Formats: sequence, C-alpha cells, structure tokens
Amino acid sequence: MTGKLARLWATKTKDDEWWSSFVTAPLAIFANYGVVDRPWITPNRITAASFLVAVVASVGILIGGTAWFIAAAILIHVSHVLDCMDGQMARYRKVSSLVGSYYDRLTDQVQVTLWFGAAGYAAYAQSLSVVPVFLALIGIAFYGLRSYVKYIAIQIQTARDPSYPEIMARLSQTSPQAGLGYGLRANVLWFLKEQPKALIADEGVFIFMLSVALVLDQLTPMLWVFAISQVFWGLYWSVKQGMNITAERQLPIQK
Repeated sequence: MTGKLARLWATKTKDDEWWSSFVTAPLAIFANYGVVDRPWITPNRITAASFLVAVVASVGILIGGTAWFIAAAILIHVSHVLDCMDGQMARYRKVSSLVGSYYDRLTDQVQVTLWFGAAGYAAYAQSLSVVPVFLALIGIAFYGLRSYVKYIAIQIQTARDPSYPEIMARLSQTSPQAGLGYGLRANVLWFLKEQPKALIADEGVFIFMLSVALVLDQLTPMLWVFAISQVFWGLYWSVKQGMNITAERQLPIQK
C-alpha cells in the first residue's frame, strides 16, 4: 500500500451509503489515484462532469431500447463514481469548501429527479399506462421530503440552540472499521454490517436498483419499489423529526 493510496483511502466517507460504500467509492479512490495530482482537474469540474454524465444517462433512458438502457445504466455508475471522486479529491487536497458541498448535494438531488422522471416516462412509453409516471412522481416527491424534513429540523433546533449543528457533527463522526491496512476478518465483518443499509433506500441504492432495472428492462416493478420505499422513509423521518422537536418543546426558541 503506497503512501498516496493510503492518503486517498483516508478521504473515503466513513459512513457512506450502501452501494457507494463498497463499490463506487473504492472505484473513485483508484480513479483519483491517477488524476488527483493534476491541477487542472478540480473537484468542482468533476462535479460538473458527474452532472453532465447524469444528464446524458437520462437522455438515454428517454430514447429507450435495450442498447440505450444498458448505456444509461453504465453512465449512471460513471456519474456516481465521479460524484464520489469530487469530495475525495477536495479532502485529499484539503480544499473542501461550503460552496463545493452545496453544488455537489444540489446536483445529487437533481440527478435523482432526472433519472426517475426519465424512467417513469420510459415505462409509460412501453406500457401506455400512467401508473409508472405516478410512481416516479410519488417517489421523487417523498425522496425530496426526506431532505426537506432534515433541513427544517436543523433550522428549528439551531434556533433553540446555536451550537446544535456542531454537536450533531461531533456525534456523526465515525472511525474507519475496514479498508486498506485492515485484515480480512475486519473487512468481511464490515461488508456484512453494510448490507442492512440497502433497506434505507437512499441514493446509493437507487444507483444499483435503477441500473439493474434498465439492464433487465423491468422499469415498472423498480418504480413500485422506489415509490413505496420513499413514502415509507419520507413519513418515517417526518414523524421521527417531529417527535424529536416535540420532546424539546419546553425549550424556548431564541429569535
């Protein structure tokens, strides 16, 4: 293990999403190995490239057909690898910025909307049923609700206690449990512990789920899973955050 590769591995998000954790993030690390020292390749440019590839993938889904579906599935993974690379590069170079983080998360949200909106249309074109379109809209709406609920909760809690974001940042810090420098047993145990994350149905799961559906040409069943999972998690986090805020309602809000 070279020193450069070790430093790159240290930039991997410790509590990453399911598919990102053991597939796209490691691929991004090895891709970064060849480009991270090239000054003209910047994290923001990689973010832009990731979004551009995501748009092309969406167009491929809209065009339809086996070849385009397979190409779109590949491009979706390429986009996600690039999406992992930008943050890793920024942390490696110690140039992380709030602006970069903002645009990275913003493009992530738009990509999910494009992909599943396109999938809904493609499934409609195949079946002439509006059900896939409705499922895509429901899934996208409740996926957005998850982020919106988190934003509202942070805003309210910060109004009560300005140190709340700092406290939550400390609580969310995790230590690495596997990867380069760890033994086989530690990596196997880590891999097994990562699998329940698939049930959370976040962006990492979308990458896997949508690409498989495209390759197998099974968009409508995938959209059912997408819609149901997002309705469940959207409602779950809405209720959970509401209960957390209610539990602290005795604290005065600072204006």
